[in-house]
Amino acid sequence: MFKGAVALVTGGASGLGRATAERFAQNGARVILCDLPSSNGGDVAKSLGDNVVFVPVDVTSETDVATAIETAKSKFGRLNVSVNCAGTAVACRAYNFKKNVPHKLADFSRVLTVNTVGTFNVIRLSAGLMGQNEPNGDGQRGVIINTASVAAYDGQIGQAAYSASKAAVVGMTLPIARDFSTIGIRVVTIAPGLFDTPMLSSLPADVRRGLAETVPFPKRLGNPAEYAQLVEAIVNNPLINGETIRLDGALRMQP
Repeated sequence: MFKGAVALVTGGASGLGRATAERFAQNGARVILCDLPSSNGGDVAKSLGDNVVFVPVDVTSETDVATAIETAKSKFGRLNVSVNCAGTAVACRAYNFKKNVPHKLADFSRVLTVNTVGTFNVIRLSAGLMGQNEPNGDGQRGVIINTASVAAYDGQIGQAAYSASKAAVVGMTLPIARDFSTIGIRVVTIAPGLFDTPMLSSLPADVRRGLAETVPFPKRLGNPAEYAQLVEAIVNNPLINGETIRLDGALRMQP
């Protein structure tokens, strides 16, 4: 199914999303690459060839996501796969007792809105177009892949907002897979561990090395291409559904 598929990838301008868009393009798929208007998504799309189209999207906007879905339909006639990689994070304790300052409610809300509501927004709108596809022999019409995090299970100090947002993505995976089971759309989530993405690239080299040392095996940061490899495996394996797969080198984060 990977070759010849039409895929929509959010957060496609960098990190896990870019690696996923690249893998789709390199394997003969057509891609709607979505990212913020301020991103370099247009340049990334051009570098990947004529079968990749950039659409500026804020995943929390119904209008933006609907435009991306309509672009998939008008440019390529259908949508087979949606991959949710757009996300954000904030590092802040629930209450800073040294400064006598609570976590900003606006920051907490923003992380949940982007990571959880944004993911759901893409899911619900993608499903509408996928449901129009002709089913294959198994009755499958499409695949939706979300991105959670090991923080959904092993959240660290200062990760209340991020962990909550990713735990919500894990929590909605099975019920949505059940919602879509009658129409033939699979829903799967990947929970990455420590990956070499822009989110970590801003850290000092010694901090990055220290983080890599916490991974049991292989003792390094994950490569975004390895995330994309799992996306391909999920798309091509029709029995994977309603599941969250940890991709973390056996990492279990300690406080």
